[in-house]
Amino acid sequence: NRLLRLGREVIRPFYQQRSEFAKQVLAQALGDRVPWALHVQEGAFFLWLWLKNLPVPAAELYRRLKARKVLVIPGHYFAYGLDHDWRHPHECLRLTYSQPAPVVQEGLEILAEEAVKAFAGQG
Repeated sequence: NRLLRLGREVIRPFYQQRSEFAKQVLAQALGDRVPWALHVQEGAFFLWLWLKNLPVPAAELYRRLKARKVLVIPGHYFAYGLDHDWRHPHECLRLTYSQPAPVVQEGLEILAEEAVKAFAGQG
């Protein structure tokens, strides 16, 4: 029972707090400057960010972020094998919030800067 209790009383609250922190940073950094939403969380330590009508593919945003030392995963990697073209995965990024809070905050703020630039048609 120790392992179950550890998961319920220590690990889950730890990652829930990290998740809430990341959501707050995104809300402050993105605000209403770009259309965005988060998919419903179903566990793990990832957030799925949907940048609605993202004017560049998420893979391009990934490249821009990587150049600034911020790593995300474009959503199209998780939509493999679809028998029709679906824009949605190309507007989504999978983000982790498992790093220390200052690292998460810096990364999400850089992500917000690049998203705003993309929507403004810059760089």
